[in-house]
Amino acid sequence: MAQNQTKYSFIAEEIRKRIMNHAYPLNQPIPDEITLAKEFDCSRMTMKKALEVLVLEGLLYRKRGHGTFIIKSALDADRLQIHNQEVNGFTKLLDGKKVISKVIEFKVIFPTEEIAERLHIELETPIYDILRVRLVKEEPYVLEHTYMPVGVIPGINQQILEGSIYSYIQDELKLKIASSYKQIRADKATLLDQQYLYCASDDPVVEVEQTVYLNNGLAFEFSKSRHRYDKFVFTTVNIARR
Repeated sequence: MAQNQTKYSFIAEEIRKRIMNHAYPLNQPIPDEITLAKEFDCSRMTMKKALEVLVLEGLLYRKRGHGTFIIKSALDADRLQIHNQEVNGFTKLLDGKKVISKVIEFKVIFPTEEIAERLHIELETPIYDILRVRLVKEEPYVLEHTYMPVGVIPGINQQILEGSIYSYIQDELKLKIASSYKQIRADKATLLDQQYLYCASDDPVVEVEQTVYLNNGLAFEFSKSRHRYDKFVFTTVNIARR
């Protein structure tokens, strides 16, 4: 279990891996809370919380009197599921698959008014300007344009950009990523999309604009990510509370 990781989040991560690796049959309920609690040596309340995480992510659903089942559409192998609760980086979302990050542009600049407003910084604050394309099995999935305050996330270099920035933030800088605000919109493919995502000129592109915050309240990322329409599914799960 990773440092600062809660017991229930560790369990949720392990069960998530089992689901994605087809360890449980799709036409039957997964093991019940008591059985899983014994296996993971935790309380039933902890197990309930872990399963609730996966319900909120759209991987599981509960059927009263019958148990907890896997949502089959969540296992679409050709599309990456991104849920409205996610604050993980791209590499974490594709845990188990080789992600290649190709750096197109990397420089330090001063922010525009829009970027300064989104990062809650002054116009004189230096920021990283990062443009990367992320590939899986040598196929482009997303074109990321990211801005980060240098003072909040120090030490970014080419080597880090060719790996996972979020892993560097959490594992090396020991910072905790807490929340994000996202806007998701459809757009037409730009020349950059056509060049780096291999889109046709008439292909739609899904753009995710987001500001991401640390647990101390500081905004550390403002980004616009351009996703190939045929590689992603964005999922929102709403659960009625009684």
